[in-house]
Amino acid sequence: MQTTFTKDQLKDPGTQRANEILRACVHCGFCTATCPTYQVLGDELDSPRGRIYQIKDMLENERVPDEKTVKHVDRCLSCLACMTTCPSGVHYMHLVDHAREYIENNYKRPFSDRALRWIFAQILPYPMRFRLALLGAKLGRPFRFLMPDARLRAMLDMAPKSIPPVSRNDDPQSFAPMADKKMRVALMTGCAQKALNTDINDATIRLLTRLGCEVVVAEGAGCCGALTHHMGKTKESHTTAAKNIKAWCVEMDGEGLDAIVINTSGCGTTVKDYGHMFRNDALAADAARVSGIAMDVSEVLMKLDLPQGDDKETVVAYHAACSLQHGQQIKTFPKDLLKKAGYTVVEPADSHLCCGSAGTYNLMQPEISGKLKERKVRTLEAKNPDIIAAGNIGCMMQIGSATEVPIVHTVELLDWATGGPQPRALTEPGKRAPEIPILR
Repeated sequence: MQTTFTKDQLKDPGTQRANEILRACVHCGFCTATCPTYQVLGDELDSPRGRIYQIKDMLENERVPDEKTVKHVDRCLSCLACMTTCPSGVHYMHLVDHAREYIENNYKRPFSDRALRWIFAQILPYPMRFRLALLGAKLGRPFRFLMPDARLRAMLDMAPKSIPPVSRNDDPQSFAPMADKKMRVALMTGCAQKALNTDINDATIRLLTRLGCEVVVAEGAGCCGALTHHMGKTKESHTTAAKNIKAWCVEMDGEGLDAIVINTSGCGTTVKDYGHMFRNDALAADAARVSGIAMDVSEVLMKLDLPQGDDKETVVAYHAACSLQHGQQIKTFPKDLLKKAGYTVVEPADSHLCCGSAGTYNLMQPEISGKLKERKVRTLEAKNPDIIAAGNIGCMMQIGSATEVPIVHTVELLDWATGGPQPRALTEPGKRAPEIPILR
C-alpha cells in the first residue's frame, strides 16, 4: 500500500511504525474471511482491510477522528485472526493499538462513553476494587430491567454467581519445588483473574511445583496493562506495565528467572509485546529482557516432564483463545498436554473465530459480542463434551455464561490429572466454596 506521510510525521515513532505496517498491506482481502466482526456485520468497514484504509486516512491527514471511523475501530475485537491469515505479514496489532491511542488523544467521546471507559480503567486492573464492583453488580442484578444502556446491563450480567475468597497464594512469596528443581519461574498473578477465579493461579502453582519448578510471586507485580492499552490509554497502561518490568527484573538480577509464566493469554500477548511498547523508553532494555522470557503456561509445561496419564474417558472441548492462537501463535501445546494427561480432546468448528469476550469488548459492544458468544457456544456444545477447557479467564466467563457444560482452565485439568484436586467447576453447586470472605 502506498503511503504519503511527511518526513515530519515520520519522526513520531508510532506513525513510523504505522507507515511500515501500512506499506506491507497488498489489499488482498484474505483477512476478511477470518474477521469475526465482518462475519457478523458483513460491512467492509468492519473488516481489517476496511479499518486499515480508515486508519491510514486518519493518520496521514492528521485529522480529528470522526464518529464513523471511531465506531469501526471500536468494533474491532483485536482478536488478531487477520494476522494469522495475512500472507504479507501485516502487523495489524501494532497498527490498531496506535490508532486507538490517536483516537484517545484526539477525539472527544460522548459523556457516557468517557464515563464507562474511565470506570473500567479505574476498576478492572485493581483486584479489590473489582471485587467490590462485582459484589455491587450482584446486588444490582434484580434491577437490570431499569438500566437504559445495554452496556450497563452487560456489566450486571458479568458478575459471577459466586465471588471466591481471596487466595493468599497470590501474595508475594516463593513456593519450593516438590521434585528435583528444574526451573525458577515468576508467576504473573494478574488482576481481574484474581477476583473472578482464584483456582487458576492455585492450580498453576501446584502443577509447576509438582513438576520441579520454584515459583515466585514477585513483589510489586500486578496488572499487565492490557485493558488500558487496548483502550488507547497509553499513560495508564505503561504505568502498570513498568511496575511489572521493574519487579521481574529484580528477580532476574537476583536469584534469576528461567521464565515469566502467564496463565491468562490476553496478558501474555501484551507482556510479550513489552519490548515494542517500551522501545523508546528508559526501560527499553529491561522491557525487552522481560518479553524475552515471558511464556504462556503451556509453553513452560512443554519443557517439563508431564507424566503420561491413563485414558480418563473424558471428552474435553478445547476452546482456543484468540490471544493464544493468534496473538502468541500457540496452537497445539494445550491440546498436546491435555491428550498426554489422558483426556480425549475435540475442537469446535471455526475454532479460529473469537468468542466475543476480548477484554472489555463484551461490555462495550454487547450486541456483537452476544452474537459471537452464541455461535461459539453452539459449536462447542455440538461436540457433546464433558468439559470445556480454555486458557483465558475472559473466554471462560464469556462461554460459561451461556452453557451448562462446565468450563475450566487447562491447568486445572492438568493439575487434577497429576494429583491435584478436582476443579471446583466440576463439583455440584452445593459443594462450591463459600462466597465469603471476599475482602481479606
